[in-house]
Amino acid sequence: MEARATAKYIRGSAQKIRLVVDLIRGKSVSDALTILQFTKKGCSKDVEKVLKWALANAEQKREGVDADSLFVSQAYVNEGARMKRVRPAPMGRAYRIQRRMSHISIHVSDK
Repeated sequence: MEARATAKYIRGSAQKIRLVVDLIRGKSVSDALTILQFTKKGCSKDVEKVLKWALANAEQKREGVDADSLFVSQAYVNEGARMKRVRPAPMGRAYRIQRRMSHISIHVSDK
């Protein structure tokens, strides 16, 4: 049995969020939640939220599912849309700034 959860348009670059997602891939759900609670990256709260959504989806699919029997089978981050902004620069010029967004997907399944 597999359940998944996806969060779209999360503010943060995919490259930085992948650093956190790589820590939990292949781990049990309880271990992954513990790792995410003590990770100092800013996006770890968003990844933890998506993991809890996937756990809730698994419990919704089948009653009495134990969180200890589930593990993170797939976890990946895709690049999302970019917000394009303009920043003033010297001599009347303007620099372009891109604020990046990401899509986080986590799949949990039993062993």
